[in-house]
Parts: sequence; structure tokens; C-alpha cells
Amino acid sequence: MYARKLGKSTSHRMAMLKNLARSLFSYGKIKTTYFKAKELEFFVGKYISLAKRGGQDAPLHVKRRLFAFFGENLTKKILVDMYPRFSDRNGGYTRVTKLGPRRGDAAEMAVVEFSF
Repeated sequence: MYARKLGKSTSHRMAMLKNLARSLFSYGKIKTTYFKAKELEFFVGKYISLAKRGGQDAPLHVKRRLFAFFGENLTKKILVDMYPRFSDRNGGYTRVTKLGPRRGDAAEMAVVEFSF
């Protein structure tokens, strides 16, 4: 599997993606740079697929993996609210929309949101 390094060390990159994923699950829509958004799309897809293994009655190891990553409140939200929306889909859980360059450094910006 190929992953963009985004000019960061592995630990920094994983922490950044974890925080972006938490924000996306909390708010449903976030604004970030385009390349971070593309990496986040793959990262979030893995955890939604994991949650789809059982929904509210997910096996204990699924709940523990989600809890370790997202915490109690977001795990409940994912298993109770988001599972029914994505249960019949095989992918394409998020949508990345380009916004144009950022004013300060001309970095390409994008909005990441769930595609329900």
C-alpha cells in the first residue's frame, strides 16, 4: 500500500490523520488541504468498513478497536448513527470537493464530507 508522507514523520502523520478523522466524525464536514483530504478519505474508509461488521451489535474486538481510536462518544455515534446510513454501501463513504488555492500560501484546499 502506498501512502503520501505529506512531509511529516510517521508518528506526526498518524496523529494528524487521527485528529482529522475525529473532527470529520464529530462535525460531518471539515476543510483541509487537498492532499490531506485524499489521505483522510482512505483512512476514514477503513474505520467505517470496520464498523460495518456488526453495527450496534458489533463484536467486542470491533468495539474495542473503535473505542481505542475514537473514544466512547464517537464510537457510539459511529455504531448507532452512521452504521445504518452506510450498511448497504460498499465504499464511497466520503466526498472530497476542491475549493481552490488558500490565500496565504496557495495550497490547494478541499472540503471533506460524508456522502450519505
